[in-house]
Amino acid sequence: MPETSGKEKTVYQIFQKIAGRYDRSNVLISLGLQGRWKKMLTGRLLKNLPEGAKVLDVCCGTGDIALELSRARRDLRVTGIDFSPAMLEEAEKRRRGRKNVRFLQGNAMALPFRDAVFDAAVISFGLRNTADYGRTLREMVRVVKEEGSVACLDSFVPDMRLVRPFYRFYFRNVMPLLGGGLKHLKEYRWLYLSTESFLRAEQLVRLFRDAGLEDVCSESRMFGACVLVTGCRTQNGS
Repeated sequence: MPETSGKEKTVYQIFQKIAGRYDRSNVLISLGLQGRWKKMLTGRLLKNLPEGAKVLDVCCGTGDIALELSRARRDLRVTGIDFSPAMLEEAEKRRRGRKNVRFLQGNAMALPFRDAVFDAAVISFGLRNTADYGRTLREMVRVVKEEGSVACLDSFVPDMRLVRPFYRFYFRNVMPLLGGGLKHLKEYRWLYLSTESFLRAEQLVRLFRDAGLEDVCSESRMFGACVLVTGCRTQNGS
């Protein structure tokens, strides 16, 4: 593993430990809704991708987004990148020889690709776990072609005051036990804290615009606990 910040080391160690149970836990802690939320992302993306498009899935984890895109359209060439070998091992198990998707190890804040290579770049429930949100987003914009799209799906603390206490109670007390059990309780408590300290949805929208993206819009689910933000790279995007 290359030299990393304290947060990167923590995240790396967590995902190395929980990779084998990650997908099963996500179903439990999202009450079965995460699959629908991710289909919101893939559905929006698939509508606008040209024939033979190249798509990058950043912080791809076990590869569910990359694999869903590759199954939906065989003409797509999909690349998933993650810095956890254990998560990528799970992704490879699920690939089952599919030719139009590949998985690589790499850092989201220093993507190993030339400028303007991909037609779209997405990140799903991963931005909050990076050490620098702006740098990660700028890297995604850098590798996307002019008029290409960038999308981020992630968890947020809801802005609605009536909902927020119930959200925090569930994710602070119930979610870690459901997701990690007693064995990985500490890891899932940290994942709750990563959401608690993450940007608010409107801040992420501003970050998209600051990165040079236009036509930025957001779509929320579960009272704002899950938000999809999308934007388009302009000629001057950086």
